Amino acid sequence: MNEKALLVVSFGTSHPETKEKTIEAIENDLAAAFPDRRLYRAWTSSMLRRKVKADTGEHIDSVAEALARMAGQGITDVLIQPTHLLAGEEHDKLCRELESGKAAFSSVTVGKPLLAAEEDIAVLAALLPGLCPSLGAGELMVWMGHGSGALRLPVYQILDGLLSQNGHPDHTVGTVEFDPGFDAVLERVRQRRPARVILAPLMVVAGDHAVNDMAGDDPDSWQSRLRAEGPAVTCVLRGLGEYEAIRALYVAHARAAKPL
Repeated sequence: MNEKALLVVSFGTSHPETKEKTIEAIENDLAAAFPDRRLYRAWTSSMLRRKVKADTGEHIDSVAEALARMAGQGITDVLIQPTHLLAGEEHDKLCRELESGKAAFSSVTVGKPLLAAEEDIAVLAALLPGLCPSLGAGELMVWMGHGSGALRLPVYQILDGLLSQNGHPDHTVGTVEFDPGFDAVLERVRQRRPARVILAPLMVVAGDHAVNDMAGDDPDSWQSRLRAEGPAVTCVLRGLGEYEAIRALYVAHARAAKPL
């Protein structure tokens, strides 16, 4: 008998509200798209799994635990869809764990992260401006990503360039920890001199980075540093996973999953 499962793998979050609106919303859309598969969840961040366990008592499987659980429950065919934004360190870690555990199953297929190839970046560049209200004169939209040091593509730079090429120079992209960083955003603000800047996370969940690094009251937050430049600043605490159009991209990636 061929028992089928869908394993949705996320980095995780310690914020229960955004977990429900993003990670669980993606899981629900994927489960609806594959009704013949039993839904399982795993998070790649051990720190966040421990924190959720300590805070709420909920146990969330690691990838290895989820694979063992599925094998123990008779699953033979596994479709894995990560909710990771990038094919970076977390996705590489996922693939290593899958290589170690795939022998327990007759079939293992894996969907791509959201931005695994240039065509994925182009799709997101076309979608992003429609995810927020139309910008007025003198407004600049800043999308704040996390960044990664293990990318095979300069994802954020490509995305920023495509937004301008597509006729949206009033949208720009920066990252918390890598290039393009806050200095690139600051340069764009000084060039355009907007009356208002709108900040939104270019992240699946609106977690610690969005709440603190982007929208915090600390003088080092992006909100505070941009206000010091003169414009009014509005923060949108809405992760990408809250948008139906983004969740549909994950479903499309799962439908195109390939053998590991």
